[in-house]
Amino acid sequence: MSGHVYKKVELIGSSPVSIDEAIETAISRASQTMRNLDWFEVDQVRGQIVNGKVAHYQVVMKVGFRIEE
Repeated sequence: MSGHVYKKVELIGSSPVSIDEAIETAISRASQTMRNLDWFEVDQVRGQIVNGKVAHYQVVMKVGFRIEE
């Protein structure tokens, strides 16, 4: 019987534009140094407010990658 083994790593992505861009930024950067990225899960969303408006988004997320056999 053969299965996969995964490892999870926590990342924090940020963006002044959107939550989606914060996620994309973190995944894009992680993919430069990590192989076999398979999935992600967002644990927290937070941001900065300036003058009553959202100025910056931040996401705390985990990415999972398959450990090669």
